[in-house]
Parts: sequence; structure tokens; C-alpha cells
Amino acid sequence: MTTGNAWQAVSLAWPALRSGNFRIFIGGQAVALVGTFMQQVAMSWLVYRLTHSAFILGLVGFVGEISSVAVALLAGALADRANPHRIVLATQTLAVLQAFVLAALVFTDRIDVATILVLSGMLGIINGFDVPARQVFLFHLVESRDDLRSAVALNSLALDSARLVGPALGGMVIAVVGEWMCFVAKGVSYLAVIVAVLAMQVSLKAGRSGQPSVVQTVVEGIRYGFGFPPIRAILLLVGGVSFAGSPYAVLMPVMAATVLEGGPYTLGILMASTGLGALVAAFYLGSRRTPLGLDRLIVVGSSLFGLGLILFSLSRWLGLSALLLVVAGFGLTILMTSANTILLTITVEDKRGRVMSLFALSFMGTVALGSLFTGSLASWISVPGTIAIGGALCVLGSMIFLRQLPRLRANIPQIAPPPGVTAKEAAGGRTATERMAPPRNP
Repeated sequence: MTTGNAWQAVSLAWPALRSGNFRIFIGGQAVALVGTFMQQVAMSWLVYRLTHSAFILGLVGFVGEISSVAVALLAGALADRANPHRIVLATQTLAVLQAFVLAALVFTDRIDVATILVLSGMLGIINGFDVPARQVFLFHLVESRDDLRSAVALNSLALDSARLVGPALGGMVIAVVGEWMCFVAKGVSYLAVIVAVLAMQVSLKAGRSGQPSVVQTVVEGIRYGFGFPPIRAILLLVGGVSFAGSPYAVLMPVMAATVLEGGPYTLGILMASTGLGALVAAFYLGSRRTPLGLDRLIVVGSSLFGLGLILFSLSRWLGLSALLLVVAGFGLTILMTSANTILLTITVEDKRGRVMSLFALSFMGTVALGSLFTGSLASWISVPGTIAIGGALCVLGSMIFLRQLPRLRANIPQIAPPPGVTAKEAAGGRTATERMAPPRNP
């Protein structure tokens, strides 16, 4: 196969890559996300090394997430009113500074729990402004709305590839050099995003003059998001799963050190296993030729995630534990990517930033509360028992969502084939743009 034919095949499979700005963006993302997961595993191990406390692990996770929650609604309004290109550039610059400060403090042995909490809160605020702006920015990087599914899947692929590589690499770096080097790597890797954002040729306007106040803008977005049943149902499911299941990650150092009797390398393997499952899910979603059926995939994803966590809590063998986390990671990515794609495509243009801030709020805020709750519960019962309870609640949430599907599909025919018609048959009848056009009066 010639280079031209190979590129044609790739662009057919991943049409978002036809957009030059998106290619630059995803390249920078691929590098930066590896650093993100190296910092994540290093932070978890650093906190556990200093405290040996499941509660403190949960508290650090809570502070980081709740800081994002505190600014989420304001960040969504800002993403709709301001230039998302400039917002992303600013957040990445601040993230680089946070990582280098953390690295310097750990290297000089001047780090303590109080400082970690402050720096985690700072990063949470940065991420809170970054997430909705990045989602709006991503939407404008593709040449056609029909390429959005591909762009979201590729973004997930970059995320999940990093989740596979970053933790394993971070575990090895911690064992050989120390946590501080992972923080340095995170800061350096984020420079790739800054370079990518500066290299893009984009023209985005900051927003129309005469807009309502920020408070009115926020209230309008909340009313729209929770007033439209499909958006509301997706946000509630994502929030429930994030509260019950996602905080398992903050307990992973305890599982690695006490249940599986390992060290930093074991922790890296466990977190990388989640990334492997997520990577497989991203490839699967990217191979789909139609958005039809994404609502049912939400049910499948949340159920697999919950079942994977339940079985993981029962395992005492590293190989089996890693395999079960592959299943859990696959399910979580199916859920989050499908939900993300649906929300981006059914939301009206001028409210996309605010809806994506509600999406971020639904998992960041509930993960924050869930991290605090699971840390406390694990101290009271046990870490495996806490993870099992969270998995069971995820399965319950998916079943509740499944019962709502027939009613929700009446509002979102763009992603649900008509009765008696397969997704493949429905895909041939209308263009993707026509099928995914948002409702006029939700």
C-alpha cells in the first residue's frame, strides 16, 4: 500500500484527521496526556507514602475535583461568551506552572499534605475552566459536523492511550527516580499542547455584544440542560456512575500495596490496565459509521464498568485484577464517550459550552464527593468492599436508564433508529448532519 493510499484509508476511518487544526491539536494532546497520567499515579503514591491513609487519598481527590466543580458553571458560561482558543492556551500555561512548582517542592523534600491539598485545588480550578472550553474548541476544529464522532473518538483514543502508557511509565519512574520526575514530565509534556494551540490557524469570535449577565447566562444553561429530558437523563447517569464507581482510582494504591501486596510498579500495572480497556473502547467507537445506537451503548458501558469493579474487588491475583480492570476501563470509556458525543450533537450551538460544563460538573463534582465518601467508607469497612458497593450502584443506575430509553428516544431520534429498522439501514436514509440536527424546541 502506497503512502497516499494508506493516508486515504486512515482519513476514511478517522475523517476528523482531514482537518489540519485537529491533527495539530490531537498530536499535542497525545503527548500531554501521558504526562497527566504520570502525575496522577505519582500524586497517589506520594500521598500514600506520606500518610498511609485511605481517607487522605480520598480527601486529596475530593479537593481537586471540588475545585473544578466550584468554577464549572462560570467556566461553561465563559466558554460560550469568550474565545475558547485563548482559554485553552491560558489553562495549559497555568497547568505547566503548577506541575513545576510541585516537582520543585517534592525534589527539595519540602512537600506536605497541606501543600498537596492547595496545589490539587489549584489544578482543579485550572481543569474546571479547561474542560468546557476544550469541548467547544474541539467542535470547531473539524471541518464538518459529520466528523464530530470521529473527533470525539480520537480524543478518547489519545486519552486512553495515555492512560495505558502514562501510569506504567509513571510507576517505573517513581521506582527508579522518584515522584518529582513525574511532575517534571507532566510540565514538559504540557508544553506540547501550548505549542500545538499556538500553531493553529483558527478564527473564533469572543461572543456577541449585548449578551445577558453572567448569572443569567448560567441560569439559562441550567434550565436548558435539565429541562431537556435526554440531556437530563444522561447527566444524572454520568453523575451517579461517577459518584459510585470512578473514585475507585483513589483507592488503587491501597489495593496495590495491601490487597495485592505490591508497590509502585503494581499500581502502574493496575492503572494501565484500565487504560488498555479504554483504548479498545476508543477503537471500537471510532470504527462505528453511525451515531445511531449510542444511547444503548451508554447502558452497556455503565453495566460493564460496574460489573468489572465488583469482580475486581473480589480478586487477589494481579493478573486477574488487571484483566477485570480492562473490562471496567472499556465500559467507562464507552459510557463517557457515547454520552459526550450525544451531548455535543443534540445541544443547540449557543448553549454548547454550558451543557458541556454541566457534563463536566456531573462527573467532576460527583467524583469529588465520591472520593471523600469512598475514602471514609473504606476506613470503616474495607477497600474491596467499598469498590464492590460502588460497582453495584453503577449497574443499578444503568438499569434505571435502560427503563427510560423508550421515552427518551422520542426526543432524540437522531441517535435511535425507528422501530423495526436497523442502525445500518437508517444510516443510509439521511446524512449524518440531518440525523444529528438538534431539536428546535426541546
